[in-house]
Amino acid sequence: MDMRSGDMAPAAASTADRGGAGDDSHWSARPKRWARTAWTPAWLAKRPRPLRIAVRTVAIILLTLFAIWLILFITKGRFLKGPFERFATSQLGREVDVGGDFQLYFAPFNVKFYAENIRIANPAWAREKQFFTAKKVDTRLATLPLIYGDRILRFAGLDGARVALEWDAGNKRNSWTFGDPNRPPQPLELPVIQRAAITTSGLTYRDPLLRLFADIDIDTVRARGTRIDDAIRFSGRGTMRAQPFTLSGGLSSPNETIAGGKNALTLHAVGLGNTLDLAGTLPGPTELEGADLKLQARGGNLSRLFDFLGVAIPDTRAYRVSSALTYEDEVWKLTGIKGVFGDSDLAGSLAVSQPKGRLYMKADLVTRSLNIIDAGPFVGYDPQRLDKMGTSGTVQNVNGRPRVLPEAPLRVEALKRFDADVRYRVTKVRAESFPISNVDLTLGLKNGLMELKPFNFIVAGGQVKSDISIDTRPARVRTAYDIRLSPTRLGTLLARFGTEESGTKGTVSGRIQMVGYGDSVRQSLATSDGRIAFVLPQGTFWTRNIQLAELDIGTFVQKLFQDKLKKPVEINCGVIAFTVRGGVAAADPILIDTQKNVMLGRGGFSFRSEAIDMAVRADGKTFSLFSGQSPVGVGGYFAAPTIDPISDELAGRAGVGLGLGILASPAAAIIPFIDPGDAKSAQCGPVLSGATAKAQRTTKGRPRDDVGKGTTAKSEDGKQSAEGKKEQRKKFLGIF
Repeated sequence: MDMRSGDMAPAAASTADRGGAGDDSHWSARPKRWARTAWTPAWLAKRPRPLRIAVRTVAIILLTLFAIWLILFITKGRFLKGPFERFATSQLGREVDVGGDFQLYFAPFNVKFYAENIRIANPAWAREKQFFTAKKVDTRLATLPLIYGDRILRFAGLDGARVALEWDAGNKRNSWTFGDPNRPPQPLELPVIQRAAITTSGLTYRDPLLRLFADIDIDTVRARGTRIDDAIRFSGRGTMRAQPFTLSGGLSSPNETIAGGKNALTLHAVGLGNTLDLAGTLPGPTELEGADLKLQARGGNLSRLFDFLGVAIPDTRAYRVSSALTYEDEVWKLTGIKGVFGDSDLAGSLAVSQPKGRLYMKADLVTRSLNIIDAGPFVGYDPQRLDKMGTSGTVQNVNGRPRVLPEAPLRVEALKRFDADVRYRVTKVRAESFPISNVDLTLGLKNGLMELKPFNFIVAGGQVKSDISIDTRPARVRTAYDIRLSPTRLGTLLARFGTEESGTKGTVSGRIQMVGYGDSVRQSLATSDGRIAFVLPQGTFWTRNIQLAELDIGTFVQKLFQDKLKKPVEINCGVIAFTVRGGVAAADPILIDTQKNVMLGRGGFSFRSEAIDMAVRADGKTFSLFSGQSPVGVGGYFAAPTIDPISDELAGRAGVGLGLGILASPAAAIIPFIDPGDAKSAQCGPVLSGATAKAQRTTKGRPRDDVGKGTTAKSEDGKQSAEGKKEQRKKFLGIF
């Protein structure tokens, strides 16, 4: 026994030291040590205490997650139906209801969401009561991306689903902006869907302000056999500005999609006189990033195509364009644009995005050769009328009077809904009247303020620089014009009117500054105030033209016999200026000082009625036997001007001459046509500065009393105008 006791004693002690069953008191005294040795692996027992705690924590979390996964997998998460409805209703601010089966669990790693007869309500203002309804929704949501806020659906199955996308009447709210009803409208964001199967489903879209209404049906055509080659087909119909349109197409999911391939997209749409074809690939049914598409469009008016974007661009004549279409960094990009509109070509690039939820368009466009007729719709002329009538389509007969100023209204509300930066360049403009080239236009539109700044081009070798702003924010659209003409050779500018560059070395420069109100070119000019001035510095002009304009028959005949018709007439200085008040322009002044004559003009014209009522006369500085010394009348309308060299004054002189010839002698008949040559030469300083008539002086420094003073005797209705009773007191200095 002793020997056994001796042998067993150490063993018992060892057992007690390890917390064994041989010593209960020792067990209770050292529970932590027992827990460590019983549950902790030997490799972990030797590690520091914090690491052991961390590992045990992770193990507990994993076990908890596994337990949750197991419970959800076994129960399919059906018990979460009520909490899901309450949570979704709270988050969306809309009532969410699931009328049938509900499942929410991990299968095995992706989140499976399954619901039958699900409904999500629309806001109270919407036409449709339900935003979303479906007989069945079956999706697989990628778990790991969801942790980082990315919604990627590995698969989306919809049966009998309908979505109602609506804007309110003022485009202040939309049905897909959830939560706070006063929250600004948000852009529609779709989750990334890698594969989809949609049966007997569709959507509706309503935009009362844009007058766009569409209904689209979507269905999946399944492939036969074991091939994964399902195609989502869609077709739709609707109206845009009361004009019907249709669309159809499909999105196929070929075998390689599962291995990260592409989805082939085709779309064909016809409406508003336009036909659009889109073909290419998408990474997934709703994955736009990395899209590789080709766009072809043709129709009668390119602006109708942009109506679908809510973007207002000027009307165009018939067009045909093609381009590549991609989507990168939330920007749709049209690159390599090539096409024609009317008889003009078009190339460049265009990008459309929605920063901060507001549509933004950026474009860089180029035309090598622009037919002037194709530019007509840009300022408001009817493209269909131009197609039928050519340049004569710019003239309309209103109450028996021809009118040429365009009156198509700006689409003010549409211009307030988007921003834009556009650069447009034209190498050459094909125009009959004036040679125009090198057009360079930069257009900026922001919050309803449109600025054409700069708008430059070359005309007859001279440069025109323009800054035009159109402010649609006030109750009445305000347009400010500032157009400047650099020195331009008269021989080139007036070549079409018979002036030859040979012997004509005179130049002209000018500036137009006006402000008007109204939503069309006609209205803005008809209400405008400002000043128009063109200055002629010292130069030469071909004799025949200048003498005929002055109706100086004596000098003309004399030079005809002396074979000196092409001897230049020296121009000392000249100004052709008008003061504009309420759309009526009055000469202020018209004064041209030549080597032998002083040309003076009175009268003006009206932007309201487009009527012209002016008279220009020339007084000689030297003696002349045969001089009309009477005004040359310029009348009619902008679209049909008339020149009347036989004025009442000239007819009266002819009558007096005829009487003297009968009563006295034939030689007496020329007495009324003798010009003593007492014209007062002009002081060129005020002329060259573009000053008003009030500031004009003779060479002796005396105020002139023979120039138009910025008033018109009568308005277009024949009555004395209020503006005609006022004198223009401001000078137009320092502009040339």
